[in-house]
Amino acid sequence: MPPAPGTVYLVGAGPGDPDLLTVRAARLIGKAACILHDDLVPGEILSLAAPDARVCNVGKRCGHKYVEQQEIHRLMIEHARAGHSVVRLKGGDPMIFGRAGEEMHALREAGISFEVIPGVTAASAAAAAARISLTDRRAASRVLFTTGHHATPDRQSCPAYAPNTAVVRYMPGRNYAGIRDELIRAGWPADTHCVVVSGAGRATQQICRTTLADLGGAEPLPAPSILLVSSSAM
Repeated sequence: MPPAPGTVYLVGAGPGDPDLLTVRAARLIGKAACILHDDLVPGEILSLAAPDARVCNVGKRCGHKYVEQQEIHRLMIEHARAGHSVVRLKGGDPMIFGRAGEEMHALREAGISFEVIPGVTAASAAAAAARISLTDRRAASRVLFTTGHHATPDRQSCPAYAPNTAVVRYMPGRNYAGIRDELIRAGWPADTHCVVVSGAGRATQQICRTTLADLGGAEPLPAPSILLVSSSAM
């Protein structure tokens, strides 16, 4: 008789500090038979896995793919059908620029039970690291999450200028001058405050504070990084 199918858990690993994992995330990592993790999930978190767990890096970073997305789907489904508890471990929060939509669709199509465990997203971690508030009733009543990842020339990745708005740019890459030019073309003033945070919450954390006018001349910080843009002081 075949085993009863297991459950797949799409788990947010947060910014990388094990102390910022949710209690449920830590418990699931410690009990899972199979962990399929992104490249940015650090060893300190992976060390929470059971000694006999299968731990597999299926991440994508800087354009290099260890495993194609369809293969990730296949692995999740295969291990779940074998009766295993599967943790699909993602940096930050699974539902924000984490391809969770594609993975949930694949699991639904395969009839596999799944749950989503939220994590601390990079925007919150970066804002906390830089000691700034993404919202402020005096200056910023709206936050926009954007990404330049896989942006195409005919799809504007930078939003038009809007007062009282903070913009969070995930995966900004190293072309700060290009981002500056896009934002200025979109109407953002040259004196807009910008903060780049690399490795938020980790020992390697770096923070660069500048203005939009000077963003292009700033030294690019290593990934994982995030760009915060706001008219309010940072």
